Amino acid sequence: MNKLQEESNLASFATMRTDRWWIEPLWTGAGFLCFVIYTTWAMIQANHYFVGSYLSPLYSPLLFVDPSAAGSAPVHHAWFGAWPSWWPSFIPASPAIFILFGPLSFRLTCYYYRKFYYRAYFGTPPGCAVAPIPQKNYKGETAFLLFQNFHRYTLYIALAYIAVLFYDAVISLFRDGVLGVGVGSLIMFVNVGLLCCYTLGCHAYRHLVGGRLDCFSCPKGQESLYHRIWEKVSCLNSKHMFWAWVSMIWVGFTDFYIRMVSMGVFHDFNTWGH
Repeated sequence: MNKLQEESNLASFATMRTDRWWIEPLWTGAGFLCFVIYTTWAMIQANHYFVGSYLSPLYSPLLFVDPSAAGSAPVHHAWFGAWPSWWPSFIPASPAIFILFGPLSFRLTCYYYRKFYYRAYFGTPPGCAVAPIPQKNYKGETAFLLFQNFHRYTLYIALAYIAVLFYDAVISLFRDGVLGVGVGSLIMFVNVGLLCCYTLGCHAYRHLVGGRLDCFSCPKGQESLYHRIWEKVSCLNSKHMFWAWVSMIWVGFTDFYIRMVSMGVFHDFNTWGH
């Protein structure tokens, strides 16, 4: 690319917009980066993810348990028992390593998330009516980013994840065989509810329940039923950005709360008295 072409590309990046259009890609990029940093840090810690009957969503489903770690779950709580002896010593013995890829694959391929991180991190484009940052040989989603097409399949991972988290929330109501409720269990139920609003409002789920149909106005058959479901899902979809951010932040907050209670920093008010 010669100098004249570079100057032409830079000139095309200029915009006549007078508002602070860069604020949205800035705060969305910074906010998501903070979430990634926190979840990565929490995964590496491999401790203080369980207390009483509360299990952090970042560590669920719990496949293996290292009983020597502080604030770890009992071995019988894990699906496959104690931590395997063949695990490499240079990799943290963290249960979160096995499961974070699932929900993150759903979010990273989400249409809303793609919009904001294309703008915030790649500048393609950085804002509406703003020319994209000049990129040599940019091929969009036809090359490396072709994996984005797997979003419709990662939906099933997200739905399974919600089922597991709901099970964890129900289990949190029982401690030593006694039914009760605590602040932590309420936080876990809210977490499941927010994830449902985000996942069930997803474009892929919308397509699954009704968007794949050729006719919504057909007077007979199941089309009218699918249309009603599609309309309900569309209500959630209209606030998809809101649910995406609130659910993401709440997942991190739920882990943070359980971690603080496990470390003795927070006191969990509950009906069990401890």
